[in-house]
Order: sequence, then structure tokens, then C-alpha cells
Amino acid sequence: MLILNGSFEPLHVCSVKRAVGLLMHDVVERVEDSGYFLRSPNALFPVPSVVKLRRFVRGPFRQRVAFNRKNVFRRDDHMCQYCSRHTFDLTLDHVMPRSRGGGTTWENVVACCKACNAKKRDRTPEEAGLRLLRKPYAPRFMFSSAYGVMPDIDPIWERYLPAHRGRP
Repeated sequence: MLILNGSFEPLHVCSVKRAVGLLMHDVVERVEDSGYFLRSPNALFPVPSVVKLRRFVRGPFRQRVAFNRKNVFRRDDHMCQYCSRHTFDLTLDHVMPRSRGGGTTWENVVACCKACNAKKRDRTPEEAGLRLLRKPYAPRFMFSSAYGVMPDIDPIWERYLPAHRGRP
């Protein structure tokens, strides 16, 4: 379940059990239902997909997604940003090589297969005859749970999330 702040900003992802508990204690209100139901011998309870806190909770002004190898691969959907091969055997590539002043930042690092990385070497993509599929960007929100990144995001959540999955 997606939990939204009182201002409709995404805050957290929780379990069905947690969302139902928050609804029962009147902490959140239902925004979107999932289409599933919890059944008891004498009651039918619609399972929410999106809930919103009844009041605004002040949080950090802007939560930043940690810059690390795993999150770059998540942002790029485990796909080489030059040849579009889906693989879990990726490397990181600096679009503007570090030797030419390129930084290790969200806006300069992409997921790259080993073949494209070897072809690009210490050059810019243009010099190597390669083209980026999309410009690298710093993601504003990334889902994860105790079990790792969530592979599939409920389509109902799309309208409540900042641009993601290839849309900066």
C-alpha cells in the first residue's frame, strides 16, 4: 500500500496489515482501492491501494535517493543505457569521463554493459559513436522494502508519484 502525506506526497510503502490497522485507527483515509477484499465470516473489507494521512506530517524538505551502484542500476532498470540490453552483469559508466573532469554524480553516471563500456573507453559517447537512450538524472523517489526494491509498482500509484522510470 502506498501511504501519502496529507499533501498527497508519497511517504512510504507498507503492508496490507499495516494499512488496514491505520484505517481502523482513523489515522489515514482511503484514496484508492485495489479491487481486492479481506473477508471474515460476517464482513467484507475492501483492501486499499493508496491511503493518505489525515494530517500533514513534516518531514525532511527533500528526501534524496542515495547515490550508489545498486540505485543507479534500479534507476536505469538494469539496462545498458547505450545498447538497451537487459542484464544483471552491468558496470557503471561516466558519461563525461572522470579524466576529463566528469563527476561521479547522478547526472553523469549510467548503467552500461561491459561490451559498451569497453567500446567507449575514456571517451564521450559521441566520440565513441554511442548514443545515450536517456539523459541521466537524480531520481526523487525510489521504492524499496525490507526485501529489496519493489519490482512492480501498482499502476494505480502512478498519478501520485513524481516522474520516474525514465522520466526525469
